[in-house]
Amino acid sequence: MSPAKDDAEVLEIDGREVRVSSPGKVVFPEPGLTKLDLVRYYLAVADGAVRGVAGRPMALKRFVKGIDQEAFFQKRAPEKRPDWIETATLHYASGNSAEEVVVNDAAALAWVVNLGCLDLNPHPVRAPDLDHPDELRIDLDPMPGVDWAQIVDVAMLARDVLEDVGLVGWPKTSGSRGMHILVRIEPRWDYRQVRLAAETFAREVERRAPGLATARWWKEERGESVFVDFNQNAKDRTVASAYSVRPLPDARVSTPLEWDEVPRSHPERFTVPTVLERFAERGDPHAGIDDAAGGLDALLALAEELGPAEKPPRAGDGSGRRQSTMPLIEIARAKTKPEALEGLERWNSRHPDVVAKLEPADVLVDGMRGSSSLWYRIRVNLQHVPEDERPPQEPLEVDYDPWARYRNADGTIG
Repeated sequence: MSPAKDDAEVLEIDGREVRVSSPGKVVFPEPGLTKLDLVRYYLAVADGAVRGVAGRPMALKRFVKGIDQEAFFQKRAPEKRPDWIETATLHYASGNSAEEVVVNDAAALAWVVNLGCLDLNPHPVRAPDLDHPDELRIDLDPMPGVDWAQIVDVAMLARDVLEDVGLVGWPKTSGSRGMHILVRIEPRWDYRQVRLAAETFAREVERRAPGLATARWWKEERGESVFVDFNQNAKDRTVASAYSVRPLPDARVSTPLEWDEVPRSHPERFTVPTVLERFAERGDPHAGIDDAAGGLDALLALAEELGPAEKPPRAGDGSGRRQSTMPLIEIARAKTKPEALEGLERWNSRHPDVVAKLEPADVLVDGMRGSSSLWYRIRVNLQHVPEDERPPQEPLEVDYDPWARYRNADGTIG
């Protein structure tokens, strides 16, 4: 973000005052959007944006250094906050707990945006019942080499599967490369059951369209397919909600769609300026989502019918770690994505003959969630390289240790 040249601006929103600091700070240089522009965008689409987060505790994903720098995740609500900001205390699998912000109105929406939150990341539960999700989330995540038409095909197939199990899906662009389908459910099942239902759904989509879609959890096994990411339904996971602005140069928006729009949709068409116009003309396509809660009985019955998903083999060294079935080598672990990609370029320059044999999906770039930020890992799958031409595992091009601050003197983590 560029330095601000003006003072804070105070907005009155439904009788509440929200202070916008550095309102003239440019957040998106390409379209020239300032911090105040973003606040006003969210206020203009508040009817839809609040519908996507209302009553839900959310992790604050703050881009305080701009869209070209990594965000940091703040689970705990800031101690200094207006008395009208609501919170809920979440208990995590680790045993820790956090009092998280709950956005219920336009003023609270503007307040979190002022903190540097470009996209909104709510949990799939509501404050009155934090143990039973009321939303099943389908994340269609394309592997490298997959085009938008294939994502659309999988989305339309997903709609058919949902209808077959008595559920209603509400599609939206993810605001990045993929698509989300939100499914309201009755809050009668715990996280474990909801995740099982989501995994079963993913397996059924894969069964109907093998090669087009995959439910394979391990990235190196997916090929050029659309991954139906069922693990977005695990406890502590969040996804960008409806009308979230994503940290891409064109200020792309995660945009709710009608199903008849999906075949002709394309993510780059939905940006802050175009979504403002679209919302003013037609309102929110997801306006009826809260009236369409369904049940998971059919999916859980299908889970019984399909049986447990195939588990990967374990290493024979006694560690209990998963042993990949693919010939993987690790290239880099880095604090930032550009550093990781620079390491990959160096490796590529030393192995041009190997690079020529790789498919797009053979290069695995993983954003790994740390305690408060992301770090990046790059691996290469050598499945398309003849065995006698495969390079060995070499010292990492970038060797960042995301656990360094937690290591004891003997190297253990504790």
